[in-house]
Amino acid sequence: MHGPDIVLEQNRRRVALQSGVLGLMSSRTKTISSQPSWRLANTDVEAYVTVNGGQLGPITFDRKKRRIRPYHVAPWANEPSDPALPMMLRALRGDFFCMPFGDNATSYRGERHPPHGETANRTWTFRQSGRRKGRTHLHVSLNTRRRQGRVDKHVMLIEGHQAVYCRHIISQMSGNMSFGHHAMLQFPEAPGSGIISTSPFKFGQVVAPPLEAPSNRGYSILKPGGNIRSLAKVPMIDGRSTDLRSYPARRGFEDLVQLFSDPSTNVAWTAVAFPKEGYVWIALKDPQVLTGTILWLSNGGRHYPPWNGRHVNVMGIEEVTSYFHFGLAESVKKNPFNKNGYRTAFRFKANRPLTVNTIMAVAPIPRRFNRVRRVEFKTGGLRLVADRSIAITVPLDVTFLHGGVMEH
Repeated sequence: MHGPDIVLEQNRRRVALQSGVLGLMSSRTKTISSQPSWRLANTDVEAYVTVNGGQLGPITFDRKKRRIRPYHVAPWANEPSDPALPMMLRALRGDFFCMPFGDNATSYRGERHPPHGETANRTWTFRQSGRRKGRTHLHVSLNTRRRQGRVDKHVMLIEGHQAVYCRHIISQMSGNMSFGHHAMLQFPEAPGSGIISTSPFKFGQVVAPPLEAPSNRGYSILKPGGNIRSLAKVPMIDGRSTDLRSYPARRGFEDLVQLFSDPSTNVAWTAVAFPKEGYVWIALKDPQVLTGTILWLSNGGRHYPPWNGRHVNVMGIEEVTSYFHFGLAESVKKNPFNKNGYRTAFRFKANRPLTVNTIMAVAPIPRRFNRVRRVEFKTGGLRLVADRSIAITVPLDVTFLHGGVMEH
C-alpha cells in the first residue's frame, strides 16, 4: 500500500474510529505462535484471542513504556503439531475458559468432555468487535455439543487501564457443570522472583493423589491431601514444609493446590509482585461465582511429551468452581470440598444465563514494594498496600465483576 492508497486507508480508519465500528475489521485473524488469533488493542494493552480454544494470549501491558508480557506461551507452540494432543495443549497460552474444568477422564451421565471442555478446544465464532467511548471490545461465541448450550466470550479493554476485562455468559444449558479460568504466568528464572498473595481464604488443600507419579515420568513434592492454613507453610512428602508465597521454587516438580475464597467478601483476588521487574499482576473475581483458586506449580516435573522436562517457572492461577482438576463427574458427586459446604459445581437452568466475570491487571511498583498485603477498593480503582504501608493506586472498574456495563 502506498501513495493515495495510504491516505484512503487512514481516512477509512479515522471514520471507523469515530463511528465505533473499527472492530468490524477484527474479524480478520493473525497467526501468533502458530494459532490464528483475533487482535484487540488500545494505547495501553494489546491482546490476542485464539480462534481454536479461545485462549487469551499473548497480552502486552504498558505499551507506551515497558511492554510487560506476564503470560506464558507453551515452549512447543511453534513446533510441528501432534494431532493426538487436544487443541487445548497445542495452543496452550495465556488464559482460557474451561467448561467443564479439568481432565474429564470419567464420563458424566453419558457425556464425555475433552480436557477442560469444548470451550478450551473447539473453534470459536467471531460475532462483533468495536471501539466506543474509550472501550475496545471483542465478542466471540461457541455453541456446545456434548451438552447443548452457548457460551459468549466478551473481552474488553478500557483506555487508561492496564487491564483485561473478561466476561463469559453461559446460556441455554441445563444441569450440573464445573467451570473456571486457566491463567498462566511465566516467572523470571531467578528463584523467588515472584511473590504470591491472596485475599483471605477459608480452606486449602494439596491435591490427592499426587498430581504426578514417577511411574508416568512425573514428579510431585507436596504432601497429598495436606491441609493448608497459610501459603507460608505447606507440607511436603519428606516431612518438611515449604513456602508457596515465593516462586519459582522446587525445580523438578509439578504440584497442585486449591484454596477456597471467603464467600462473605464481594471481591476475591490473587496477586503476584515482581519486585525486580518493577510490576505487580492481580486477578479479581466474584467468589460467589468462582469459589476456588487453583495454584498449578509447573516447574519441570513432567518428562513425557510434550512437556519433556522443559515446562518450567510457570504458575497457573486458576479461578474455578471445581474439585481440583479431576473433571465434571468428580466435581458434581460428593467430594471432600462440597461435603464441607464449598461449591464445586453449578446447577444451570436453560432459561437463566450465568455470567462469569474476571479482571486481570498489572501496575508498576516502586523498588521497596514487595508482597501485596491487602487490597482497598476505592472509587475508580484499587489501592494495593505492601509492607511498611507502601501503596500504589490502580485505575480499574471493579463494578464490572458484578455486572457493570460493557459498552460496545
